[in-house]
Amino acid sequence: MSLCHGVGYSEMRLPNLLGHDTMKEALQQAASWVPLLTKQCHRETKKFLCSLFAPVCISQVEEPIFPCRSLCEAVRDSCLPVMAAFGFPWPEMLNCSRFPGGNELCIPPVGPEDQEQPPREALKMTIKSFSGVGGDLKVIPELRGRTLYKQASWSEEERKKPVLWLPEGEACSCEELAEGPGTVVLAMGHRLSNRLVLSWVRRWKHGEKELKRFSRAVRKLQC
Repeated sequence: MSLCHGVGYSEMRLPNLLGHDTMKEALQQAASWVPLLTKQCHRETKKFLCSLFAPVCISQVEEPIFPCRSLCEAVRDSCLPVMAAFGFPWPEMLNCSRFPGGNELCIPPVGPEDQEQPPREALKMTIKSFSGVGGDLKVIPELRGRTLYKQASWSEEERKKPVLWLPEGEACSCEELAEGPGTVVLAMGHRLSNRLVLSWVRRWKHGEKELKRFSRAVRKLQC
């Protein structure tokens, strides 16, 4: 299952937690969610989706293990703005209220100190330079031609000398950044540990209707 490649286990439970009885059905339905992973809207999108499409099979545990409601909410809050911008709602089958909360056995999100926040920053920019720093990728945008759609937490200094970060991106072979300095991109992100962190980057191609539609939607987001 391409959606769950490298997820960390090899045996899954059928029927899965979305009611798919056969591997063929699970594969077909899971394939439509692969594009969301490429948006990198939340670091635990794969964990959440795979816990439903390909739930781990543990011989010592008879009952299936659902994702925690908090994991669902964390992924939903980060990914829904991206999905909505392309015209997709959060589906009822992933309604977070149906997943366990409290002290029930479930798959939790990462700890509060590491948990990502919903995208609160969005901009169109031309990349001036980027460099690796301790495994992360440091991105410097050009000041001229930059369009800030949402800048909820930007300080005055950051507006004058912006620095953006792509965690663990130093070795990234990202197609969107492959052309190097001078590339125009549309980006979304959030603040994490006093850094402006990129969570979604898409190369801007002149005349591309999908990106123009996305840009208009981002302007309307109530972040």
